[in-house]
Amino acid sequence: MHSFSLRYPAALLGAAFIASCAGHAGAQIDAKTTSLDRVVVTATRSQQPLIDLIADVSYIGTEDITRAGAQSVAELLARVPGVEIASNGGPGSTTSVFLRGANRGHTLVLIDGLRVGSSSDGATALEAIPLEQIDHIEILRGPASSLYGADAIGGVIQIFTRKSHGALGVNASGGYGTYGTGIATAGISGGDDSGWRFALQAGARRSEGFNAIGNPENFSYNPDRDGYRDESASGSLAYRFAPDQEISVQFFRSRQNAQFDAGMGFDDRTITTITTYSIASRNRLPSFWTSRLEAGEGDDDSVSQTGFGPARFKTRQRQYAWQNDFALPQGALSVALERREERLDSDAGFAVTSRDTNAVVGVWQWRGGAQALQANLRRDDSSQFGARTTGALAYGYDFGSGFRASASYGTAFKAPTFNDLYFPGFSNPDLRPETARNVEAALRFTRGGLAGGIVAYRNRVRDLIVFQCDASFNCAPQNVANATLEGVTLELEARSGEASIRASADVQRPEDDATANLLPRRARRHASLALANMWNALRVGAELVASSARFDDAANTRRMGGYALVNFTADYALAPGWTLFARLDNVLDKHYELVADYNTAGASVFAGVRYAY
Repeated sequence: MHSFSLRYPAALLGAAFIASCAGHAGAQIDAKTTSLDRVVVTATRSQQPLIDLIADVSYIGTEDITRAGAQSVAELLARVPGVEIASNGGPGSTTSVFLRGANRGHTLVLIDGLRVGSSSDGATALEAIPLEQIDHIEILRGPASSLYGADAIGGVIQIFTRKSHGALGVNASGGYGTYGTGIATAGISGGDDSGWRFALQAGARRSEGFNAIGNPENFSYNPDRDGYRDESASGSLAYRFAPDQEISVQFFRSRQNAQFDAGMGFDDRTITTITTYSIASRNRLPSFWTSRLEAGEGDDDSVSQTGFGPARFKTRQRQYAWQNDFALPQGALSVALERREERLDSDAGFAVTSRDTNAVVGVWQWRGGAQALQANLRRDDSSQFGARTTGALAYGYDFGSGFRASASYGTAFKAPTFNDLYFPGFSNPDLRPETARNVEAALRFTRGGLAGGIVAYRNRVRDLIVFQCDASFNCAPQNVANATLEGVTLELEARSGEASIRASADVQRPEDDATANLLPRRARRHASLALANMWNALRVGAELVASSARFDDAANTRRMGGYALVNFTADYALAPGWTLFARLDNVLDKHYELVADYNTAGASVFAGVRYAY
């Protein structure tokens, strides 16, 4: 197969676009409707139909999650356009998500609107967020600091836990598979005419896993099985005491105990506990004004037990927000005030363990005839690095006959982590935030059961923080690197009767400006394809996930070959509410690496039964 550069894919991409009648970016197949019928909030901070958005957004619904059969959030996200993953072993291991080629810490993760993540290393432990607790996921691609502040250079992943949809509902499922993997979950939700709604979900996972490191020459090699176990719960309670007047509380908690390799002679493991909880009041005041007041907290507590001794890093982020949505004579305006209080508790001896950020954000949306416009402006004032202003402007035009075009420009920044700034002996308190400027254009098509799109983007990231050592071996992070992330994404979603297809392809160049090398663990090309059909009570699906070669190091000397994985899924409806399911992953038993020296799962099977009422 001949390779091709992003510098000249236009003919191929154009032909594929015409052949597929491509349209809306980010679509995911649902059992009965396309994702274009969905309502999302991440791209505008207020509820909007997905089909009306100018932004590049994907939606993964409850049914998509259930039928995908994935064992982790990262595994599920790997099938989404613009997303690549890397993991240090099996599903319970440390996982990185690269959104549009951006770094691991350049994607902001929210759970029910609350930030979660480590202030010490700057990323979120997605491996510790179990799928059993998730109702749906929204993925916003492109810089979004003008909406959510620091860290959203590549985009935003917002996870929504299960909530009540009104009537009484009960769900349960259990399954077992390869590597001694077992899962059990159950939940109940409901509501009544008096205004009360509730939901409660609990689950547990366990896996014996496989040896994380496959190369005996690796310093951390230990020939044992590296499994994990996870217990989780989430819940919500809401009371509508008058029309358009509601108060609600919610919580989420997951505790994962995962083994990993750090050398011979010790059973190394990390215990990660992620917790969120909040209380909110949503009130419609005059008919044109809706107010939402919320206070909450997102915690990330990581305790590692290794042969070198224990280490603990606990991040607590208290968050307060007051958002007001106004219906104007021309468009709609959202204005919000936010405060975030970060606190780090660690035995590493950080010189500074806290910082506070106050922010004000405004979002204006307008739609007139065939035209649509969105403008965002935000100012963050941090007690550590000062003030930063970010903005975005997006324009869309509907040509009719299902075709829509859009273009946008936006800025973003990432705050230095506490490790970068204050880790004893290896830090630099004078670091500046990393910054980004992004331009993109899209053409989308939606008609009947066919939707798709083509999106091109160019994101220039400046003042990247890189760990460097001088001639005297004094080592510290510095703002010395620049990168350009550019690419094209193609998508297609189609349905005919009980048959469906979903496909996407990314051609990209996430490169270091100084060397023109690929950024570590990111490919020039990656793609996914999913086919499904239903015959009476039986539904069968097949999918392909593929990637070209990547490099494990910045110098591009340690090459990891490309791969193509073939997976199969099947559901069979036994009786009303009862379903048997099975999933076969990597059926060709492909050997591949996402991180050099680290193993990935071979051919595996998982099967079980679920009930939903």
